[in-house]
Amino acid sequence: MALDNAPLGKSSDYPERYAPELLFPVPRDDNRRRIALDDGRWPWFGEDLWQAWELSWLRPSGVPEVAWGTFRLPAASPSLIESKSLKLYLNSLNQEVYSSHGQVRETIERDLASACGAAASVMLYSVDRGMTAAGRPEGAILIDDEPVDGVIYEYCPEVLVAGGEKVSESLCSHLLKSNCPVTGQPDWGSLLIEYTGPAMDRAALLKYVVGFRQKQDFHEHCVETVFTDLMRACQPEQLTVSARYTRRGGLDINPWRSTSPGEAPLVRLVRQ
Repeated sequence: MALDNAPLGKSSDYPERYAPELLFPVPRDDNRRRIALDDGRWPWFGEDLWQAWELSWLRPSGVPEVAWGTFRLPAASPSLIESKSLKLYLNSLNQEVYSSHGQVRETIERDLASACGAAASVMLYSVDRGMTAAGRPEGAILIDDEPVDGVIYEYCPEVLVAGGEKVSESLCSHLLKSNCPVTGQPDWGSLLIEYTGPAMDRAALLKYVVGFRQKQDFHEHCVETVFTDLMRACQPEQLTVSARYTRRGGLDINPWRSTSPGEAPLVRLVRQ
């Protein structure tokens, strides 16, 4: 198994010095084979947006510096990065001396690119720069109060239904929950679906989202599963699926997949 040597689920010592070798890549293809469309394509553009809230290093004077940052990894990269390994890696910077934010950014960018196998983009921000938290993305319709019959707590893509007039809308649910495939710990998130096509049955969509409640998978794979299920069942002309996951270990992961090129919006929900 690709995760046999990963730090996830194991007791780990926090590094005292810079240790880029701690970053643990997980091949994406193993899980994508389960959800490929009939022609074997990965039918999306996308990226994984990480928000890191516990960044620190030393200035040349020895005084610590703190920041928060965003890391963007392309969905086309051969590997994703296991989250605990990223946390340990970032902590390995704590006692290192850097002359500027730019030097730290370039270091993290280089190390993430080496681990995931593709160019990564890193931005660092002062903790004095605020980012207003939102309840849900602007303009999104919350589906969590839709009436649902026969709730199922197992993955159930067969319930998805769409039909009737063509619409363009954004739908949101805060009820996304899945479990880590290694530790079994719960992962909580808000799911956003933006599409143009036959109107999706909102109650059926909510039932589908609740069905992830016991599903074991990584954040990135859950979003890709939703994307391919909606493409198959609802056949939208355009589709974007993203999830805003709650923070763990100072990190939150926000996968974004779309039929159109672009990037994950930089927003922060109240649970982040």
